[in-house]
Amino acid sequence: MTKFNEVTNATKTVWAGEKDYLVHGATQVPVVHSVSFGYDDIDEWFEVAIGNKEGHIYGRNTNPTVQSFEDKVKILEGAESATSFSTGMAAISNSLATFLKPGDRVVTIKDTYGGTNKIFSEFLPRLNIDVVLCETANHEEMEKEVAKGCDILYLESPTNPTVKITDIKRMATAAKKVGALVFVDNTFATPMNQNPLSLGADLVIHSATKFLGGHADALGGVVCGKEDLVEKIYHYREINGATLDPMAAYLLLRGMKTLDLRNERQCASAMKIANYLKQHEAVEDVFYPGLETHPNHEIAKKQMKNFGGMLSFSLKEGLDGVREFLPRLQYANRAANLGSVETVVGPARTTSHVECTPEERKALGIPEGLVRYSVGIEDVNDLITDLEHALSYVPVKN
Repeated sequence: MTKFNEVTNATKTVWAGEKDYLVHGATQVPVVHSVSFGYDDIDEWFEVAIGNKEGHIYGRNTNPTVQSFEDKVKILEGAESATSFSTGMAAISNSLATFLKPGDRVVTIKDTYGGTNKIFSEFLPRLNIDVVLCETANHEEMEKEVAKGCDILYLESPTNPTVKITDIKRMATAAKKVGALVFVDNTFATPMNQNPLSLGADLVIHSATKFLGGHADALGGVVCGKEDLVEKIYHYREINGATLDPMAAYLLLRGMKTLDLRNERQCASAMKIANYLKQHEAVEDVFYPGLETHPNHEIAKKQMKNFGGMLSFSLKEGLDGVREFLPRLQYANRAANLGSVETVVGPARTTSHVECTPEERKALGIPEGLVRYSVGIEDVNDLITDLEHALSYVPVKN
């Protein structure tokens, strides 16, 4: 009989992390809404409470439905342990807060998600934590900054929204030389396309709200990696309270059963759409790591199994072009989300970097005419026809 650890991720998305939580012959993990878990034996209660025995005490700490979701992500990422959060940003902020203290130094990239960038540019400096923002594609610059001293190296690859790529293995090697922890936001890639732990990362972070759940109906975040590190993050989260709700955990679990199918369709469609857009006269530039014209295409080929369902593109007419283009799309939600079964579209100024000023976005290399396009599972030919129709309303100056 095939051992579970020998099957592919496609099978793991369906079966991983669920068997231990099935009860009464059910074939689906139940939603356990109980806030507390009772014990008749006070000594057993104590053993569970201090972690010497498996079990649950209080919903802010652990929950069976939530734990099943964590186990599934852990297995897909090849991690020792995982812990979850109420949102992706809670996963990021709690993980950073667990390990950083005044006087520490963080090296990261300029192109992180807007909310993450705010943590680095605004919140951490208030705590006397030194943050260095490097050009995302400049590995030499990052290596030099890491070598000067670094407690955490924080990466996001591909980035949101310009899908830039960082060589994770190369940068993890540099970080290990100075004893730094390596965090990688793997939200855009998903475990189906990239496994940062195998490339040297210590911790992998997901906004589970996006591709993992895939249906835009549940908020959540998750961090996985080495057990001793995850245990520290779990302890910080259980005290500070950014707990994943069991109903959200159930919806994320259910969504993940189709992750492999969705990802396969979205990756294939994204490639076709990117190739279509780069030929269009109204489009200034297309950003997708699967394109040979992408500056880090070779790195993406090396560390990714596929290139993901996210792309972005800029219009020659800038923001005015976006205003003409977006309302004409029929098969796309104009919303601040991504990774769902429906195509989702929007400019960075109202989605990934709404927290930033126009000047800050410009400094980050994000034009006001940039459109973030999250490819859904619709027929790709219908999506291209939809794009063609909407782009026909964008004036093109000779």
